[in-house]
Parts: sequence; C-alpha cells; structure tokens
Amino acid sequence: MFADRDHARLVTTWTALLAYGCTPAHIKAQLEAERWQRCGYAIVLHNGPLSALQRWHVARVHGGPRALITGFTALEAQGLTGWSREHTDVLVPLGTRVRTGSPFPLRLHRVRRWSAVRRLRDARVHVAGQALLVATSSLDQPRSACGLLAATVQQGLLSPARLSTLLEEAPRTRHRALLVAAAADIAQGSEALSEIDFVRICRRFGLPPPTQQLVRRERSGRRRYLDATWRRADGRLVVVEVDGALHLSQRRWWDDQLRQNELALADALVLRFPSAVVRAEPRLVAAQLRRALRL
Repeated sequence: MFADRDHARLVTTWTALLAYGCTPAHIKAQLEAERWQRCGYAIVLHNGPLSALQRWHVARVHGGPRALITGFTALEAQGLTGWSREHTDVLVPLGTRVRTGSPFPLRLHRVRRWSAVRRLRDARVHVAGQALLVATSSLDQPRSACGLLAATVQQGLLSPARLSTLLEEAPRTRHRALLVAAAADIAQGSEALSEIDFVRICRRFGLPPPTQQLVRRERSGRRRYLDATWRRADGRLVVVEVDGALHLSQRRWWDDQLRQNELALADALVLRFPSAVVRAEPRLVAAQLRRALRL
C-alpha cells in the first residue's frame, strides 16, 4: 500500500490508511499530537522536514490513486543529474480529476492509453524510457531535448539501442525527427550534446564523418577515449576534442593537458574546440578542421 522506498513509504493518504486498517480516531489522534502531518491531501507519517523524495510523492498523491512520478522527476529519482526542476512531474490518465491543495508545485501530464504506461516494480515512478519521452515532449527547444537524450545515455539510464527503440515505438513524440537523428549520433559514440553538434557540423559542411570515442591506450597503460578522430592520407592521426564546462575545472584541465601531450608525442594533430564555439561558430570549426584534414 505504501510507496517505493523507505522515505516514500511515509507518504500516504487518509483513504489508504483506512484500507491498511487504521481507524479514523487513530489517524486524528496522530495528527492532533503532531506525530504525523498533513500536506494538502497527503498525510506524512512523521513530523520532521520532508526529503526530496517525500515532496515528490506528496505532489503525486494529488494526482489520484493511479498517478505516477514521471518526466524530469522520475529521471532524477532514477539517478539523472543536472536536469532537476522545481516542480514535480506527475502522470495521470486522461480525464482524471486532480486534487488541489498540493503544498509543492506539480506539472501534470495526461496520457490516453494508460494500459501502455509502465512503472518501476516497487515504486510509483514511471520507467526511465517512457519518462524520458514525457520530459523531451515538455521542452520547447529541440536542442535541449537532444541534450537530455545524450545525458540519459551518458549517465547510464538507457542504452543507445533502447533509446532508438523507444523513438521507433513513439511516432507522435514531439521533436521526433531531430531526436531520431540525435539517437543515431549517440549510437555512433556522441556522449554529449556538444559532440552531437560537432557531428552535425561535419555533415553540414561536407566533411568526412569521424570515428567517435576511439579507445587509445597510453604508454602507462591507461585507456583514453577520443571524441573524434580521422586518419589522413599521409597516415597522420587527426584528433578533435570538444570541451564542455567540466573541462574548466583544475583537475580536468590538468588531465586534458597531459593527454594532449601524449597525443602530440605520438605525432597526432590535435584540435580543441570549446562547446560554446561549436554551437556559435560552426563555420570556423569546419574551416579549421578542413585545413587539418588537408581537404
């Protein structure tokens, strides 16, 4: 009867408590003694601050007995970082009468075919793949939606193959054409939105497609993954690294320099592009790459 994890099990409703065997007098006594607390329609079985998971489930309760946590919230609950929202995404069947009074903001998503909805085994949480499609459909900018796809794969929530299958099975998904293209790029090795943008530059300007995420073993034995590589006609390796904001940290910057030194010592030609330049100056990126490839 209670929800998924220990924290979420402490969030319930008056109706659920009655079904569990509590009497109205017992529920009232616990609330009056402030051992339990009311949060809109929900009842929380402790009197302390609520965890993030409990706040999400308080919002979910207001969607009715079949409601699930979905979208960005479901992805965060399953481990996604960097995409949190202030509201809780809640999925309900089309036509559901939603209760008012939630103390925490929620965003409702309605679905017609509830029979097709899948939840985690022991949780009132939408499975990651379907929750991802809900989240991407709520984004106005297709580029952000593509970035979310890359993040879910990069952080291990979905495999590239599963991502492609999900899009094949959802022909009416918002931004679908661009999402399908992004999924194909991710399957080829693009792990971040900046890398997807880079591959698109190659296609746009007629440059040969790179080999992505090539594994290279250094003299120390350490395995390194290269964002994009080509082999020129003269045999020289050309390497492009696309640097996002994480590369600005001191530890990452130091590591990047040492990696570039190893490549230079192996006679590779290395080009580095900040992700912002890849987005804002695609012609400049293409021009430098063309010179490096001697095209």
